[in-house]
Formats: sequence, C-alpha cells, structure tokens
Amino acid sequence: MEKLKSSITNMVLVLTGIAVVMGCVLAWVNHVTEAPIAQQKEKTLADGIKAVMGGGELKVTKTDTVPGNVNGKECSFVVYQTADAAGKSLGAAIESTTMGFGGDLKVLVGFDPKGNILGYALLEHAETPGLGAKADKWFQKDGKGNIIGQNPEQPLVVSKDGGKVDAITASTITSRAFLLAVNNAYKAYMAVPVDAVTGATQKATTE
Repeated sequence: MEKLKSSITNMVLVLTGIAVVMGCVLAWVNHVTEAPIAQQKEKTLADGIKAVMGGGELKVTKTDTVPGNVNGKECSFVVYQTADAAGKSLGAAIESTTMGFGGDLKVLVGFDPKGNILGYALLEHAETPGLGAKADKWFQKDGKGNIIGQNPEQPLVVSKDGGKVDAITASTITSRAFLLAVNNAYKAYMAVPVDAVTGATQKATTE
C-alpha cells in the first residue's frame, strides 16, 4: 500500500477529519450531560429558595419576571412567590444581579409578606477570595453586617455612606453592590402582586 504523501492538502484533510470527529464527540457529550446539568441547577435553585425563605415546607406558586435598570443597564428580576401547604403566602424569593468588584454578583433574597428579609444566598460571584467573597456570610444573622429581619423600604446602605450596615472589611465596593442587589430585589418584590391573604397588589419601580 502506498504511503500517504506529506503535503499541505493531506495535512488539511487530516486536521479537518479530526476536527469533525471531535466536534461530534463534544456534541454527543453535551447532549448526554445537558439534562443532568439542568436538573442539578433546578435542584440548587429549589434548595436555595427553601433556604432563603427560612426553611420548612413550601412550594413555588408563581414565577414572575420584573424588568429593571441597574446602573444604566437593562436587566430583569425573577420573583418566586411561595406558599405553605395550606396555600398561605410565605412571601417570595427574588433573584437580583448587580456588578460587584470582580464581575456579576447574583443574589437570591427571601422576603416575608411584609417585606422583611428572611435570608439570602449568593448564586454567583467573582469576588476576591477572603475579601468580597465573604458576602455569603458577612450579612447573615450571625455576621457583622447582619441584614436579616430588616426591611429595605428605607434602602440598606453601608455605614461609610451614612447607613447602618457594616461593610465587609476592605471590600466596600462589594458591600455596596450586594446591598444594591438586595434593595433592588425588594423593589421587584413590591412590583408584583404577592399578598395572597389580602389580595393586595404591591407596586414599586426598580431603579
């Protein structure tokens, strides 16, 4: 059998063949893993909603998307309205995203029917480990910047800017971004009908 001659044409054909095969393999792997990844994301979100709403049995009764504008950039907030087994409103969990020090800072915030903060979780961030990344604990009930139980009707502001919330040490930018995400989440919460008990509609705008 004649040995394949080395030439530009042959090299291109071989590389093209390899690229096609690898492309097919990657497409197959993506197809196989797509469903499990989606299921894991759904589970992570469901666990997050339960956690920020204070735990216990609950169900998401409705999902709303509220348009908004953060720092001049159009965005949207996802509102997961929740209720207990008897159908009584427990409040809602809201996804809110702002720009932190290192990139997007996505927060899930839980509110009771009166707008008080029940809990929060960082869904995504690119903050500096050991500094801005501390936001996942810093503002919790046992953290130095505790915001649990507070109502952002009066926006939450770091003490350095005249507010009452202690900023993360050496991470004021991240702290401001985090509180902006929480404040915007509250506005989105107020922008949709969530009071299943009274039927009242809460309205506000996200700025």
